[in-house]
Amino acid sequence: MFRSTSATRRVVFALCASLLLFVLVLPRQSRALLHAIGKPLADVVSLPLELFSAADRQAGGVWDRYVALRNVHDENRQLKREIEFLRGQVADLRELASANQRLGDLLKFQANAPAQTVAARVIGRAATNWYRGVVLDKGEGDGIEIEMGVITPTGAVGRVVKTSVSTAVVLLITDPNNAVTALVQRTRDEGILEGTRTGRARLKYIPLLSTVRAGDPVVTSGLTGKFPKGVPIGTIVKIEKDEGGLFQTADVEPEVDFAKLEEVLVVTKPRAEELPPPPAPDGKTPS
Repeated sequence: MFRSTSATRRVVFALCASLLLFVLVLPRQSRALLHAIGKPLADVVSLPLELFSAADRQAGGVWDRYVALRNVHDENRQLKREIEFLRGQVADLRELASANQRLGDLLKFQANAPAQTVAARVIGRAATNWYRGVVLDKGEGDGIEIEMGVITPTGAVGRVVKTSVSTAVVLLITDPNNAVTALVQRTRDEGILEGTRTGRARLKYIPLLSTVRAGDPVVTSGLTGKFPKGVPIGTIVKIEKDEGGLFQTADVEPEVDFAKLEEVLVVTKPRAEELPPPPAPDGKTPS
């Protein structure tokens, strides 16, 4: 075993000496030979190194893009939240502007209305085949009483049928249980306006010889109830004449869109100029 190892060492030493001698004796030839041998070897060795380097650069680029995309994703989520918030703010501002516009129109109408009124907001609705009404946020504490008329700048709404300290229930003019004296504006013919099951109103007891026709506007007569005279009610859409009857009947389409009713005016009493004159000391009303 010892001899074999010594022989191997001698052989390796001899080869190294020969190679060194070869390089020293023939430098140019040896360098050329080594160059010829080393270049392909270097190419072979450098190929995996370049592949590793390219893979490292690609991995670095992928990671940078991942980090960038992650940041973009977070920014997008934040921007979406901000956009949703701003949309909500815009919707609130639009609703506020719409409410201000409606209230401004209501106040202008209230200032020139032919009666003293109290502004109220609709806080509840009831629309069935048996009952059509709305609930207001004003009641007895605000001077509202049963039978008071309710109007808007568009037209007549109904009358108060129930009150509490802070709320009031209004029966719409389209309710079958409601009745209001009305006037055909063009012909000056009077009748009784009642609600129907269809959501319209019907003007009854129009004189048989009246020339009323579809398209005629109908307003409050102001003779009974607590509505001022001349408040728009609706437009006649159909005339019915019963054979052998004494009166005509007209279907009326209301002016007010009750599905979009939000603010109203409750008529508390006529204007001072509409109030009846005070009685004379002898109990007689002056002429």
